Amino acid sequence: MSPLDLVFQYWPAIGAGILGALVPRGDASTKQRAGLAFIAALTTLFVIWLWPTEGAAQAAQAPGEWPHLLNLLIALPIVGAAAVLFIPRQMLSVLRGFTYVVLGIGFVASLWLLTVPMTAGWHFQYIKDWMPFLGIRYHVAIDGISLWLVLLTTFVTPIAAYASFGSIKTRIKEFCFALLLLQGGMIGAFVALDLFLFYVFWELMLVPMFMMIGVWGGADRVKAAIKFFLYTMAGSVLMLAAIIYLVWTHQKLTGDFTFDYLALSRVVLPKSAQLICFWAFSLAFFIKVPMWPVHTWLPDAHVQAPTGGSVILAAVMLKLGTYAYMRFSMGLFPGPASNLSANLAGVAILGGILYGALVAWKQRDVKRLVAYSSVAHLGFVMLGLFSATPTGMQGAVLQMVNHGVSTGALFLLVGVIYDRRHTREVDEFGGLAKVMPLYTVVFLIVTFASVGVPGTNGFVGEFLVIMGTFLSERLGKFAGIHTVGAAAGVILAAVYMLYVVQKMFFGPLTNPKNKHLPDLTVRESLALAPLVLMIFVIGFFPAIFLDRMKESILLHHNQYKVVSGQAILFADERDAKLLPEDTFSPAFLKGMPKKEKPEEPAAGAEGSQAALGGEGKVAQ
Repeated sequence: MSPLDLVFQYWPAIGAGILGALVPRGDASTKQRAGLAFIAALTTLFVIWLWPTEGAAQAAQAPGEWPHLLNLLIALPIVGAAAVLFIPRQMLSVLRGFTYVVLGIGFVASLWLLTVPMTAGWHFQYIKDWMPFLGIRYHVAIDGISLWLVLLTTFVTPIAAYASFGSIKTRIKEFCFALLLLQGGMIGAFVALDLFLFYVFWELMLVPMFMMIGVWGGADRVKAAIKFFLYTMAGSVLMLAAIIYLVWTHQKLTGDFTFDYLALSRVVLPKSAQLICFWAFSLAFFIKVPMWPVHTWLPDAHVQAPTGGSVILAAVMLKLGTYAYMRFSMGLFPGPASNLSANLAGVAILGGILYGALVAWKQRDVKRLVAYSSVAHLGFVMLGLFSATPTGMQGAVLQMVNHGVSTGALFLLVGVIYDRRHTREVDEFGGLAKVMPLYTVVFLIVTFASVGVPGTNGFVGEFLVIMGTFLSERLGKFAGIHTVGAAAGVILAAVYMLYVVQKMFFGPLTNPKNKHLPDLTVRESLALAPLVLMIFVIGFFPAIFLDRMKESILLHHNQYKVVSGQAILFADERDAKLLPEDTFSPAFLKGMPKKEKPEEPAAGAEGSQAALGGEGKVAQ
């Protein structure tokens, strides 16, 4: 291909780079314009690369999948965290640079995940015996559901690190260690398919986030850190008990110990045991989301955490609760999840969307307002999952990504104004648009995304969730009421977000402390630019993201529908049962531990494979 052909093919990226170099002019330095040009060109290349081409969906074979890619994404930050301990704490530039390099390599390596079409089933799967006498394996893989959450993690964490190093001046070595260890734990939790391995990563995340809040947080940081730890730990212990019971039941049915998610998905517990284990798992995930009434740790943790910690907590860690409910609660206990969907959807609307919005409206601390807005936005995610429709589930997964981008940007913006005034009280501001015009524009863009204005990322996700709720069979006669409640939540989001915008940025500039505030710096602009660009990329090109999760969502939905019927069928029996393998798609069972002895087939499962489609394909 000639250079002229390359220019013609990639002219949008070149044009975006030129535009980024020209905006803003003013007092912006060459370094700032060059950084914006690079970010704009890279974002445009991302769209060009993923833009669907004719015949792409009919590709016969996917490119080769390197089985160690997920191992690299997990091990790189964890090994990097260990390496940080050997760097002298006086070498601040080396510590920061090393952290940037590790996180940057992780982000670039994660883009390799996009080279493989996300067909139904598992990709980049790697399995290794860990403790074979207990049936524990190192089993990791991704599908179209976890793909974007892994990429969100590798995308947001370097931004949080870059922003944090501008304000955190003490204990840099420990902060680098916590940041890298946290990324490794989060990625591991997203890709683990062995419940023991998942639990290890789930608990590993507590340590660095506890450090971030307790060491670099605000005045009440210790109280907030302990509250965060106790809430999360309480749910985790219940989940561990349910895991052990599930493994013990599988051993009684087959004679083999295993913690593998694929094998344990075939176990159908008696009615009472199903319900208890479902709540044991789900409570741990609801705390992490957080859902009402186990949400009270979140505002304190957000307000006290440093800016980087708040960004990671909101953008990634909360999504582990929504993802884990979708993967494990709905996957292992589809019967109770199906029976309780309408009730749980009501809690998501009343205790999440509406309650979170109303409480956010009354906040005078802008960071606490954004924290309560997370309760409302994640209520939409849970509503999409409770609807159990392909449309609602797609909207839920996309909204996980949207919330990570928009709320992550909001916490960065709150950190900017706090660094200048050391206060977050809304009443302390007013007329900031006169002295900080660029900051105002960015805040408005992110606000519109958070509200769900068409053309931004928030609109697409909320629209799909509301539409999926209205069409849901699981919600039955309550579907219409839930849809109206969700729509009311959208209106309330506009009320509380536009209220704080009006109070902070418009009107007279009366406070003399605000008259000479500097606008966004180079560091702050470069940290915010990727998030702002992704708001419009997702808003204008949602198919890029939806197409890659479609097959996995359909497989998950159809399997949930079939297996929940089988679970309900056995619910009145006193003994546990093991569903036959043909109840599940072969694509789902790829990588399941080999059975050691013949299994007794469960009644009523004939023909269930036909509902899922043969040869690993999802029924259309």
